[in-house]
Amino acid sequence: MTTTIVDAAAPAFSVHLNGADEPLQGWVVVDSLVDGLAMGGVRMTTTVDYEEVCGLARDMTDKFTLAGLRIGGAKGGIVSDGTDRQTTFRTFGRTVKPLLHGGIHLGIDLGVTPADRAVFFESAGYDPRYRLGAPDIPIDWRTYYEPLIDVTGYGVAIGALTALEAKGHKGPARVVIQGFGAVGRSVAQFLESKGHIVTGVADILGTVSANELSTAELIAATDAHGRIDRSQLSIETTQSTDLDAWLDVEADLLVLAAQKHALTAENVTRLRAGIVVEGANLASTTEGREAAAREGVLLVPGVIANIGGAGAAALAVTRVVPFDLPADARKQWVFDWVAERVRRNTRDLFDLSAVSPSTALDDLLTHRRKERQ
Repeated sequence: MTTTIVDAAAPAFSVHLNGADEPLQGWVVVDSLVDGLAMGGVRMTTTVDYEEVCGLARDMTDKFTLAGLRIGGAKGGIVSDGTDRQTTFRTFGRTVKPLLHGGIHLGIDLGVTPADRAVFFESAGYDPRYRLGAPDIPIDWRTYYEPLIDVTGYGVAIGALTALEAKGHKGPARVVIQGFGAVGRSVAQFLESKGHIVTGVADILGTVSANELSTAELIAATDAHGRIDRSQLSIETTQSTDLDAWLDVEADLLVLAAQKHALTAENVTRLRAGIVVEGANLASTTEGREAAAREGVLLVPGVIANIGGAGAAALAVTRVVPFDLPADARKQWVFDWVAERVRRNTRDLFDLSAVSPSTALDDLLTHRRKERQ
């Protein structure tokens, strides 16, 4: 494990992971520290690289700043196809042990499961309930976090509803969900429960669209990897294997809940929706966002909408959660906290965009930094 300290415009520090006892290729990037703390998930894919981890860590800094949480942003990345997960995460845990015990909390992200997290926590001898100088968390991490599994999707849906309100949309909105994993499914369910209509869903196989899709039927036909079995759908649908066909579906609202850089300057001309909400990390390129703004599209960035899971974890790590509440009341408190932060930041972003669209997000981040001091 080698550590690099870089200049102020870059991350606070980066750790290149070579592995303890077993080989490992990866990184932990700490973009910022607040009160000696930082946190973020660990991503494991065959293509993850240092630049991507840096971008994700910066996103975490921005998320926590906008949410008013006193913790910095970090992110981990492991280059692996997931073969021999036990060895990979035992090695990862031993390698990052000094970071975990030093105030850098690492959780789950793309390609990493709660079971994987349990392995590297155990290997590192790390238990987030205990930290020198902080009150103990009175319940174990799994008991706290598992009931909050839908909180990220809930926050994204709140961002979508707030954007629809800001746009003055009346009546049911036509919704396209790009990505039908845990976040995409949760968003679809919540928006449908509010009377909106899912007209298109994209997975790794392509896009399924119709005048109205049943969320319950889609979920029943979806496997653990977010792939929809088209043969199980009861209504006639339009299907396309074009991986960007979700852009072509007529809709009022598009939720990006899959891979990074889905919306780009090159494909934004195909966009039919007037509102885009990012439910994934780095869901749009900078150029894609700028091109969408020029077309009059309202875009809620992931650093605002995608705060749910990260925020819920950070609330516990920073000991903000009222742990004395009964389980159901504690869960509701976290969901309400996420909703309030997403609504406030979405509304304030749109207000600032009306004055200075090109600097609105930076201006909002500046305001929130001053509030957090």
